[in-house]
Amino acid sequence: MQALTQGIIQINQTFLSLTQELASLSLVNLDWQYFIKMQCKVIIYFVSLLFIISSCQTQEKRHPAKEVTDKVGLDFAEISAKIVEQANLLPEEKVLLVMAPGDFNPIISLLQKAITNAGAEYLGTISVTEDQPEEWSTTFTNRTNGQPIRELEKVLSEVDLGIMLPGATPDHPPYKALQNILQHDTRRTIHFHWAGAYDLNGHELDIDSLKSSFYQEVILNTDYQALAERQLAFENAMRGQIIHVTTPAGTDLTFQIGNRPVTKQDGNASAARAQMGQNLIDREIEIPSGAIRVAPMEESVQGKIAFPDAQWNGSPVEGLMVTIENGVIIDVAATSGQDAVEKEMENAGVAGKSFREFALGFNPLMPIQTDAESWIPYYGYGAGVVRLSLGDNIELGGKVGGGYVRWNFFTDATVLVGDSTWVRDGKLVR
Repeated sequence: MQALTQGIIQINQTFLSLTQELASLSLVNLDWQYFIKMQCKVIIYFVSLLFIISSCQTQEKRHPAKEVTDKVGLDFAEISAKIVEQANLLPEEKVLLVMAPGDFNPIISLLQKAITNAGAEYLGTISVTEDQPEEWSTTFTNRTNGQPIRELEKVLSEVDLGIMLPGATPDHPPYKALQNILQHDTRRTIHFHWAGAYDLNGHELDIDSLKSSFYQEVILNTDYQALAERQLAFENAMRGQIIHVTTPAGTDLTFQIGNRPVTKQDGNASAARAQMGQNLIDREIEIPSGAIRVAPMEESVQGKIAFPDAQWNGSPVEGLMVTIENGVIIDVAATSGQDAVEKEMENAGVAGKSFREFALGFNPLMPIQTDAESWIPYYGYGAGVVRLSLGDNIELGGKVGGGYVRWNFFTDATVLVGDSTWVRDGKLVR
């Protein structure tokens, strides 16, 4: 751009010099051949100036500086490339996108291009709202219009990879239909929710521009190979050992995982990895990535959990401590709000008093953030964050059904596997 500007300035100066020289010529005894030659030079310089300006405008149309950047500064081109890279698409695999129209609209065309460049087939994009942009629709997506879940499953059984983009949740029919398929199939989905930020009491936060920029940096800069190796080492360490979780507030919980599957959210969304999946969430790959998740053997879960202050059944609860025997809560005590806890558990049925899962974050790029307020990035996938959850664990390979799920985050836990400390006071140390 600087060279272009200098070129235009030089042409302008030459043009001015020539016009001044023409103006100074006397019509008396005028050398007409010289006059015509000077006029031709002026015309040539003028045409050159127009050509350069036109060329600049054409280049700007082809390469607009903000083409793939939304209002909060996300580089959708880089993010799209990373998603498709992690998918490791095979030739002719069929890929479907599911999203709510909004700020992320620019990512659709970029994903489409990246998918086709990888040799796969783009099936189109299904909106989870009544607003279905015309450019998202294809012959394939039109076949899903107005279909009930069972019919959707038949149509979507052709999909090799579904990419769940912002706004899509399990409450939406296309998302739910794909989950039903993955319960019994080895296809896969990528979950790109752009959500999952929580305060230290487990209240979900909106994703503002600061959090968006943070998530983008994590996605683009995670060392996925190192993440996978560390998670595999932890899984191997857990086999045959007692896992012991404690917190300063009084949590003192032990369990074993036996032969239960350990889901490693390491960002590997390849078909080969999906073929190895043992449960639903093994085939639902999260980006950003970082946590391991496992449903311990229910009868092995023993001890106490001291919960952070949080909302239960819509009411604030403080000082909550539960006692667990053989994976079931047998006692509840709280300094305030105990009735709300018991009511939520009662409404949830058996799942409300059942231990669901243990999760541990491994991504070193997602520690607890301490900006204006402290917050937990992406569902506790950051290194050292522990999740001790209650409820249904069927999707993890457990025995507890019922549908109820409650995640609980612990940012200051210590985790021992056998005699080895893996997390100390919320910090991953191995």
